[in-house]
Amino acid sequence: MKTYVQQIMLGTVTANADAARDTLRRIKAAGYDGLELNSFMIHPTSLLVRMLTKAAGMPTGKGGKLDWQSLLKEADLGVVSLHTDLGSLERDAAAVAADAKRFSTDTVVITGMYRFDYGRESNVKALALRLNAAGERLRDDGVSLLYHNHNIELLRVAQNRRAYDVLIDETDPRFVNFEFDSYWFTDGGADAKAWMRRLGPRMKLWHVTDRGSRQRGAAMTPILKCDSVELGTGSIDLDGLWTIARENGVESVILESHRNWIDNDPNKSIAQSAQWLQARN
Repeated sequence: MKTYVQQIMLGTVTANADAARDTLRRIKAAGYDGLELNSFMIHPTSLLVRMLTKAAGMPTGKGGKLDWQSLLKEADLGVVSLHTDLGSLERDAAAVAADAKRFSTDTVVITGMYRFDYGRESNVKALALRLNAAGERLRDDGVSLLYHNHNIELLRVAQNRRAYDVLIDETDPRFVNFEFDSYWFTDGGADAKAWMRRLGPRMKLWHVTDRGSRQRGAAMTPILKCDSVELGTGSIDLDGLWTIARENGVESVILESHRNWIDNDPNKSIAQSAQWLQARN
C-alpha cells in the first residue's frame, strides 16, 4: 500500500516555507508517498478556525499562507485526497473538485459532522441523503467522495443498529464510500476488524494510528493516559487490520496522530511509524 501523512500532524512544524521544506524532506526520506491535505490548512483561515482546531488538539499553524503546490512538487510528494466539510460541498461542489484537481487528486473526504445528533436515526438518514447528493455532484466533476468516521458514529440508533450502519446502508456506493479510521472505532470500544469487513470494497482509504501510553517507571494503576502512539508500539492489532485492508483492496494508508509525539516532535513520530509501514510493503 502507498503511505501518506495527514497534514494535521504538521501544524507545529510548518510555520514558514523553510520549516515546511524541511518537514516534507523528512517525510520523503522516511519513505512516504505524500500527504493527505485539509482545505483549512492550504488556504488562509480565520483566527477563530485556528483557535477551535487548536482547542481540539489539532493546531493548524500558519501553513494556510504557504504555496503547498510548489512545496509538494519540490519534495516530490503526492496528494492522496483532500479533506473538506459538507457545508463547502453543498455550497459549491465544483470549487471543491477544482481544489482537489489542483493537487492532482480525485478524492475528497469529509469527516463526521460537528455538533450533530448521531443518536437519532432519522437525522442520520437525512445526512446520508445529503452525502449522496454531494457525492453525485462531485462525481459529475470526476471526483469521488469518502466519509471519514470518528467514534460518534458508534451511537446506537436502534436495538441492533448504530449510526454507522445507517450511513453504510443508506449511502449509494456510486456516490459515497469510506475512509475508515480504525483508531477511533477501537477507542470507542468497537471491533475495528469487524467493521472493516462490513465495509469490504467500500473502504477506499485507511487512517491508521496505534494506541498506548508514554507512562514510564512506577505508576498507579490503572494508567488512564491512553493516547495515539507510533505504529507497532501500542495495543492495537495493526497486522490484523493490515490484512483486512489488503483484502478490501485498499491501496493507500494515511498516518494520523494529533499529539503525544516522541519529544513532542511529529517528525520523530512520523519517522518511527514509517519503519512499521515500510516493513509491511
